[in-house]
Parts: sequence; C-alpha cells; structure tokens
Amino acid sequence: MNWPVDIRPLNKSLVADSKWKRTDATQEKRRSFLQEFCKKYGGVSRPQSHLFHMVSRIYVEDKHKILYCEVPKAGCSNWKRILMVLNGLAPSTYNISHDAVHYGKHLKKLDSFDLKGIYARLNTYTKAVFVRDPMERLVSAFRDKFEHPNSYYHPVFGKAIIKKYRPNACEEELNNGSGVKFKEFIHYLLDSHRPVGMDIHWEKISKLCYPCLIHYDFVGKFETLEEDANYFLQLIGAPKKLKFPNFKDRHSSDKRTNAQVVRQYLKDLTRTEKQLIYDFYYLDYLMFNYTTPFV
Repeated sequence: MNWPVDIRPLNKSLVADSKWKRTDATQEKRRSFLQEFCKKYGGVSRPQSHLFHMVSRIYVEDKHKILYCEVPKAGCSNWKRILMVLNGLAPSTYNISHDAVHYGKHLKKLDSFDLKGIYARLNTYTKAVFVRDPMERLVSAFRDKFEHPNSYYHPVFGKAIIKKYRPNACEEELNNGSGVKFKEFIHYLLDSHRPVGMDIHWEKISKLCYPCLIHYDFVGKFETLEEDANYFLQLIGAPKKLKFPNFKDRHSSDKRTNAQVVRQYLKDLTRTEKQLIYDFYYLDYLMFNYTTPFV
C-alpha cells in the first residue's frame, strides 16, 4: 500500500467564478505554509500511529469523493449537515437537528473501511480540514460543555474536575459536577495526571487530524468559515444551490466565542497558566499560522 506522500494541486476546473480569486490565493498560502512546516518539523515520513486511529475522525462522502476531518468547535456540525445533503440523506441543511447530526449513524468514517479502501480514498479523494484559533476553540468548548446543562460532561468531567481542583467543595457540587470554573478546567487540561482523560472537543488538532501525515488538499479556517466552505463546495462540484449554513448550532442566544470573549475568560488566569495553554497547543498555533496570543 502506498502512503500518500505528496500534496496534489487542487483541481479548480469546476470553479467558473472569478470572485474566488482572493479565497484561492489564501488557500494556496495555507497549503504551502502547512507543507513547509511539515517538511521542517514533521520529522516522520512514515506514520507512527496506528492507521485506523489516525483516520478515525475523518468522514467520507463517496459521491463527490470528499474526506473531511472533524475538528469539534470549528464548524463541524454544519459540515456534517453539508455531508448529509451531499450524500442524499437530507434535502436541505436547515431541517437537520443537532442530535441527527451527531448521534445518527448516517455518515461513514474512514476507519470503517478495510486497508485497501482507506488507502484508495486517501490517495484519490479531496481531503479537507477546518481549523480554529486554539484559545478560541478551547473557550468555546468550555462554554458549550460546562456552562449549560449537560448529562455527559457534568457527571463524567465536572465531578472529577471539582473533586481534584476545588478544595472544600460541598457535597452537592461533588455529586452533580455542575458549575466548573474556567480556571479549574485549565488545571485539569494542564495536569499530566488528569483525573479523567482527554476529549475531542479540546484535543489538539495535530492529534485529531494528523496534518503532517495526512496531506490535506484544503485548509479552511473558522475565522473565514462561510467563504472557505462555499469555495470548497465549488471545487468539489456540489449542487449550485447548496450553501454553507451560517446558523449557530446550539445555545443560539449566547454570543459567539471571539477574541473579546476569550479575553474575559483569560483575565482570571495567571501569566504562567496562559503560557502553559499556549505551550499545550503550540503545534496547532505553528502549523496553521495563528498569531501567538498575548500571554
């Protein structure tokens, strides 16, 4: 089996409109930046991780020959809606519920295929990853999972975090795991002896999508999500009327997590804690060319 070594030029034959020139130039810059980064720092030409694990976050759309690596908190719910429409599983992105997107078993993942099927798709399909500023993604995940009722994250993560990082916690807090503070969450994140494991919502993108081993043809960013996504849909020959949805998937009354919101959360952290978060996501900052936050 041949491991796909080189990045291929994007096939732009289906893009008729000249309005995408700027988006395309940005895309080429991101692709070459990531490629240069991987040449310099990648250090491995062969995969060291188990192949099935490496491709376990990648969704497959066979009709348009797309592989999409899911990065939570970077537009993934709406991307899955798009994949469902492209797959013929729904007529429109607007009437697919959050639960249908995340808990329905409609979409195939790359690790469900045999080795031959995995390699064939890695070598021939258009591979996309959409990323987000690491600090923004982290705060967004915290707000989503710990500031709203949640029947999984509060009992599984909340209880363990409060037990370990909140001295003198009362019995009610220890029993229901609600009300985790951002500082406590950060103590958990940075602890090499975490009381409960990592989670995809705050795992590093470098560990979710392996961008130096799987050569993504398209690197989208949450900061320019609609523009990037709609350009990508042109590239793969999606139906003309299909546009990337711009609605907020959950907690729609909450303000979107942006740089201003992030600053509010970071103000309670020490300079050292902020530096350690940056160090934790160091690879993500570097490979996707995000500006170092003020730490």
